[in-house]
Formats: sequence, C-alpha cells, structure tokens
Amino acid sequence: MSAVASSPVVVVGIGADGWDGLAPTSRAEVERAEVLLGSDRQLGLVPASVTAERVAWPSPMIEALPRVFEEFADRAVVVLASGDPMLSGIGTTLTRLLGAGRVRVLPAPSSVSLACARLGWAVEDTQVVSLVGRPIELLHPHVQPGRRLLVLGSDGGTPAQVARLLAGRGYGDSVMTVLGGLGGPDEEVRTGTAASWSQPAPPLVVTAVECRAERGTMPLPTTPGLPDGAYESDGQLTKSEVRAVTLSRLAAVPGQLLWDVGAGAGSIGIEWMRAHPTCRAVAVEASADRAERIVRNAARLGVPYLRVVHGRAPEVLARLPQPDAVFIGGGLTTPVLVESCWDALPVGGRLVANAVTVESEAVLGAWHAKVGGELVRVGVQRAEPIGGFTGWRPAMPVTIWSVAR
Repeated sequence: MSAVASSPVVVVGIGADGWDGLAPTSRAEVERAEVLLGSDRQLGLVPASVTAERVAWPSPMIEALPRVFEEFADRAVVVLASGDPMLSGIGTTLTRLLGAGRVRVLPAPSSVSLACARLGWAVEDTQVVSLVGRPIELLHPHVQPGRRLLVLGSDGGTPAQVARLLAGRGYGDSVMTVLGGLGGPDEEVRTGTAASWSQPAPPLVVTAVECRAERGTMPLPTTPGLPDGAYESDGQLTKSEVRAVTLSRLAAVPGQLLWDVGAGAGSIGIEWMRAHPTCRAVAVEASADRAERIVRNAARLGVPYLRVVHGRAPEVLARLPQPDAVFIGGGLTTPVLVESCWDALPVGGRLVANAVTVESEAVLGAWHAKVGGELVRVGVQRAEPIGGFTGWRPAMPVTIWSVAR
C-alpha cells in the first residue's frame, strides 16, 4: 500500500485554539501545502490566506483513503487532525496505509494531556478509553474502585452514556467531570455524579471519571475467575475456580488469538479478552441459543468484539484464523477434534482441554502419552447448609490437560 503516495504526507495536529495555537513548524507546513485534507471544522480553522485546495474527508472515510491519496500523489498534501494525531487519530491510520516512512506527524497537545493538566492527574496513572466509533460496553473492564478514567467520545452524547453505564454497574457515586473545547476560547468544565448526571455536553468533549463503588457493589476484576453469577448460562459454564486454573494455563498474551471450542457461556474467551484490550478470541458453539447467550455475556462484561461462530467443530475450524492458543471445553470425544486443534497451532501455541467424564479423560490420557504436557485434576468443595450445620459438598472433579506445541 505504500505506493499509494509518492511524496511524504504531513499530518498536523491542530487544537481548539486553532491557527493561533499552531507551532511555527506546523504553521509553515500548512502554508506550503498544495492540498489540505481534514474535516470541515478543521479546514475552517485555517485562514483564507492559505491558498491550498481544501478537501473534506469523504464518507465513509477509511474505504476512500487509498483513492484520495492516489489522486493527490504528485502534490504536497497536509492532513489536519485534532490534537495528537497518533492518539486514536488519523495519524495511526495513515501510517498503516502509507507506511511510516511516508508520513510525518507534527502533534499538538492531545485532549488527554490537556484534560490531565486541568484535573491535576498524572497521565501515566490515568486509563484512557477511546469510544470514538466504538461501543460503550468497552468501558466495562476499566470500571474498578478508585480508578481514574478519561473517556474519549464521538459526540456530546458520550457523558450521558457513561453515566448510565456507571449507575447500572453500581458506580453511581462516581465523580464525572466533562471538559469541552479544551484549549480553546470556549473551554468549559462541568462536574457531577454519575447517578445524578443530567447536564448537556458540547460536541468536543472528554469525560473524566473517578470510579466510586456504592456499598455492596462487588468489583469485576480483569484477573481470571469472575464469579459464576456474572454470566448468564444454562449450566454449561466453566466454574470460577476451574476457569482461573484453565486461563492460567492458556496464558493470555496481549495481541494473541484464542479459540474457545465448545464455548458454552463463553466465559473462557471473555476472560481471555478481559486480560488485555488487544487480546482476541473466537467462541465456537454448536447451540444457537448458547451462541446468542455468549454475545450477551460478552457485551455485558466489556468485550463486545468477541467473535462468536455458530457451528460444529471441527468442521468450522478450517475457516478461522490461526490461533495462538486453543481451549476445548466440550466435545473431546468428537472424532479428530483434538487433532484439528493441535494441527492448527503454531510452534509455541498452547492447547488446554478440560474433561469431566471417563471417556473424555481417556482422550486426554492418550494425547498426553502422545505429545506430553501436564495433566492436573482439580476438585472443588463448597460449604452448604446441612440441617442447622454447615458441610462440604464436592463438585465434579475436572481433569485439565495443558500442552505447548
């Protein structure tokens, strides 16, 4: 794709203070441009004395970008961006499209830096969550007691969405500060709690949140082993304690892909993705009802991008991207299922399978003898009432086989 442009493209970050706030280097690049690309609002910040042809982004923008840069390949192009173009901005998109050697970025202070400066927050201690063009559910994993969040939204409706999500999670006491027009002449700041939030917000807004849990609200951490009650299920659910052990064997690594085969309620794939925002997972489930339930669980627990494939394994596995790790939670006795999963893994990939029946254990024992790995049997007992006393009721033991290719 780097052949799309024949000369470097300069990306200039411009803040709400407009032309007057540009650094001399950035201003000089805009003045020498033959073509200016940007939103209508950004183009309107450049004075008429700049004679470059002004081109507003087409819609949909991403699909049109290659054609746009082919059209202007022989001209000096400057792209206008908001603040820091490499923070959820057009700068990252263009470096992927054209190659880093074709793009020169001149950032302005980002909305994150400006917001933290106004609030007195350390940037490195603040979690930034971008909801620009993304579902609000992505906020869920970051809502934790005492956490400071900066939420970047697409429009002025984001603060109200954030407030509803917080209140619904038992974080209605959280303090919200909405900062609009940061760095510009019309900068404004509004503060309130999530439970009582009713204030209108300007279109260019950052929502700062100090998360405060209400009494009795249980946190949902990103560590493995969420409470079983966090999931909607029909009983096909890897229980919390076993789930924690299973995920420790799968070893979620940022950016890697998991196949959750026989996903049930989707808990393994969901908690794999909650481990890091870049972790990806595909949940394979033969039951249509369970597949729909996985979608609901994934959205409610903050990983709406979990891919759910309704179909039977191993037949559907051939069309999936290569995994870095595979979990088999059901169907171990299905012919060639384990073999298909094993063959799909690259060197260094991990396979973990759980069994509760004698027949499934036999399959794991045979594979353990064939390729090695580790076999562990996990037994859990829970305290339950026995008359006026308390006793231990054992759950079915689970045999876990884990192996690296």
